[in-house]
Amino acid sequence: MAVTVSLALLFGLVLFGLIRNRDVGPIAATIAVLFGFFLASTGAAGPINEFAGAVVGAVQELDF
Repeated sequence: MAVTVSLALLFGLVLFGLIRNRDVGPIAATIAVLFGFFLASTGAAGPINEFAGAVVGAVQELDF
């Protein structure tokens, strides 16, 4: 759950930055948000969450 909230916050901040810099219009941003909500309700949500968790785990294992 914490990973999902963090990723949602990250994507929200990126989307906010794109809108603020006028790189993405409000309609495209709305479509991106709606796509995310609809994608979350499909069968693809499980594998996407597993992939995101694997990426986060791999990043945590990196030694900087």
